Amino acid sequence: MPVQVIAVDRPDVPACSMPERFRHEITFFASDHATDGGGLPEGEWSIDLLEAETILGDGVVRLVSPLDSESRAEIELSEEQEAWLEWVVKHRVERVRLQ
Repeated sequence: MPVQVIAVDRPDVPACSMPERFRHEITFFASDHATDGGGLPEGEWSIDLLEAETILGDGVVRLVSPLDSESRAEIELSEEQEAWLEWVVKHRVERVRLQ
């Protein structure tokens, strides 16, 4: 079943449909903490627009190993991830909820 990504801060923006696996992949692109450092409600995520633009422009997401901060990997964006980032950047979305 597809996941609907709702723009919490932009209720005028239509939802973006993503595959179920995006529930795990969103951690590559967003934080579960608000920009002020506080927590967000369950299922909500905060997005750094500048970081989203960088990832979209580079076409890869850079991951750091949680076990070794010097180990890094670059993973090419899937078509769905690229479309989602285009949606984020186009609509200037900074907070989302997954349904």
